[in-house]
Amino acid sequence: MKIAPHTFVLAAVLALGACAPSSDAPTPKSSEASTSSEITAASETSDENARLDDWFEARFKESVRAYPQRLTSLGIDERQDEWNDPSRAYSLEQLDKSREALEEMRAGFDFDKLDANRQLSYRLFEKNVKDDIAGRKWWDHNYTYTQMRGAHASLPTFLLNNHKIKDVEDAENYVTRLETIDQPLDEYTRQAKAKFDKGIAPPKFVYDFVIESSQNIMSGLPIEDGGELNLLLNDFKTKVDKIEIDEETREALFGRASQAIVNNLAPAYERIIAEMTRQKDSASTDDGVWKLPNGEAYYAWQLREMTTTDMSADEIHDLGLAEVDRIHSEMRAIMKEVDFSGTLQEFFEFTRLDKQFYKPETQAGRDAYLKEATAFIDDMKVRLPEVFNKLPKAELDVRAVEAFREKAAGKAFYNRPAPDGSRPGIYYANLYRMDAMPLYQMEALAYHEGVPGHHMQLSISQELEGIPSFRKYGRFTAYSEGWGLYSEYLPKEMGLYADPYSDFGRLAMELWRAARLVVDTGLHDKKWTREDAIEYLLVNTPNPESDAVKAIERYIVMPGQATAYKIGMNKILELRENAKAELGEAFDIRDFHDAILATGPVPLDIMEEQIEAYIEMTASRQ
Repeated sequence: MKIAPHTFVLAAVLALGACAPSSDAPTPKSSEASTSSEITAASETSDENARLDDWFEARFKESVRAYPQRLTSLGIDERQDEWNDPSRAYSLEQLDKSREALEEMRAGFDFDKLDANRQLSYRLFEKNVKDDIAGRKWWDHNYTYTQMRGAHASLPTFLLNNHKIKDVEDAENYVTRLETIDQPLDEYTRQAKAKFDKGIAPPKFVYDFVIESSQNIMSGLPIEDGGELNLLLNDFKTKVDKIEIDEETREALFGRASQAIVNNLAPAYERIIAEMTRQKDSASTDDGVWKLPNGEAYYAWQLREMTTTDMSADEIHDLGLAEVDRIHSEMRAIMKEVDFSGTLQEFFEFTRLDKQFYKPETQAGRDAYLKEATAFIDDMKVRLPEVFNKLPKAELDVRAVEAFREKAAGKAFYNRPAPDGSRPGIYYANLYRMDAMPLYQMEALAYHEGVPGHHMQLSISQELEGIPSFRKYGRFTAYSEGWGLYSEYLPKEMGLYADPYSDFGRLAMELWRAARLVVDTGLHDKKWTREDAIEYLLVNTPNPESDAVKAIERYIVMPGQATAYKIGMNKILELRENAKAELGEAFDIRDFHDAILATGPVPLDIMEEQIEAYIEMTASRQ
């Protein structure tokens, strides 16, 4: 089923303000019969479009209401005293509803009567459901608790960042969530035990991270005597102190929250720690998912999901090796520019160890890092109109990763803003160890996570008009992370990275993503050990050992995810070069960017369709 994508791209680009309607539109045909036929067809298309729009929104609202935490994240004031049901039975129930919805869509709407925009939505909805159905085969293969993901960290983080307290009802809802937090946590712990008994569990090194993070969440008053308040009790108190409320009610709520921490939260975390300790004693030291039941097929599926391509592990591995060689050559040119004498590996060692490249391991050093990263983002905001027509409305904060999870968390990441503007987008920098955050990478990292990277792309996506909500909040890793990596490269063309060491940092981060192609496939397809993969990064990249260790440990528990970045970036650059070649002087990078962002997240093959349509539309105007 092939769509005619040019209509959608034209409409989307116009909606983004990329261009004005053409003044040389085709003259209507003079035949009355033909005109009548066209009017009837247009009317049928309009009716079918409107019906499908309404249907998509109804399905989206139904799916969101099934998950209370999603409602909170979207700023919808419903079920604010509940947690998601994480059970397999509930997951299968929701999958059945998705399957029924797909059947309903196929039976109830005529694809040929839809315009190209709705045809694309139809195709994406169909793909999403089919992927969900296929993915249920691997439901058990996702590790329940790891240093990167898991309810032990995500539920407290959700309360800290997403549960707002504007009035007494919000405060009571927060307390109720504390009083019931043991229910989802215990369900996840049961799942972790069942998977372990089936031979599906992370390698041994993971367990200490999960245990330590869980202990951190239990620390403080009222669980421990003396010291500071528990982080969730402190968060609750801080939020409640900002609202108008009588003292008696305030004290009663605080008392309930304290009891919930002691009676519900702490015992659930003790059970997590007990189960993780039990598993650790007999956990495997094998790292790749090849060790899991049917692990080869599982990894192949993960690669397809993450890259939205049919590339094999061997093809991805070979691409990584070639990209590493290319970037090494560009780095050698920078070595000459800064008059460094020695090998590339010696240059890497110099940038790892020289103190000029790091902020001090102090609070002042961390504060300075956040301030300077914010300055890079603020400067880029001023320059955005040079290369974009559409700019995000949402605000952006730059923050350090919270202390309770900083040791286990990744180097940097982004949380999207609330659609209603009540919560900004957040770029988190992990400042647990300043020697893992070199200053020469600060600029590229700020562009990737902030603007023109994830903040811009995800904010624009949820601010788009004329596409259904499931597309605004959808996720295709190769699209989003490919854009993030492209956003590191784009400022180079804008004349930024004026310091050669910052340009080296940009290359270092691209090199890091290229090396990921090698080590991810090495770990999960070629049976490399954790130590093999760490050594590859230490030899071939300038990142410090702590960075390499943390990265490899991430790739081990998130198979395939790391391959999406470079593959997505390469596709965007390939499509851009094709557009330049086809359009010549008619090429405008602002319109190209709008064509990429106008769809919301899509698989790479659909991104290619949309750029082909953008080229066709632009060429037709000449």
